Amino acid sequence: MNNQEGKNTSRFYPKNLKKFKSNMNYCICRSSWEVKVCNFLDSNEQVVAWNSEQISIPYFDKVKQKERRYFPDFLVKVIDKDTKRERVYLIEIKPYSQCIPPTTKGNKSKKTILYEHVTYQNNKDKWISAQKYCKNHGIIFKLITERELNL
Repeated sequence: MNNQEGKNTSRFYPKNLKKFKSNMNYCICRSSWEVKVCNFLDSNEQVVAWNSEQISIPYFDKVKQKERRYFPDFLVKVIDKDTKRERVYLIEIKPYSQCIPPTTKGNKSKKTILYEHVTYQNNKDKWISAQKYCKNHGIIFKLITERELNL
């Protein structure tokens, strides 16, 4: 697991520890959105297993021109209520603004524009590798933003 807890993190303690597949009894959440997803995963009857940041996916960072590792937010195993088939999802939680190409509209500083472009490119690099990983392992890659969380 990527064990770096920073000042903007919190711990989520699942009530259903049988479903939470981790070597710890808590999940590190880096946003309130991740806490919301943890609550959903912990309480949803269709979710049979889940963990957080347990998969490491290598990717090439085009900005820094080097190989790096990406730790997606959640790996979730569910039983589809219609087909009764098991499905596995690799889930990443991100602000919608980081999932679309940035614009130069408005009064943004050059520093902000550069930061947004670097962030978007870095996310694209990660997600391309995650999609390949998922395709090779029969997993569904799902990007969740505040729009899906109804915030």
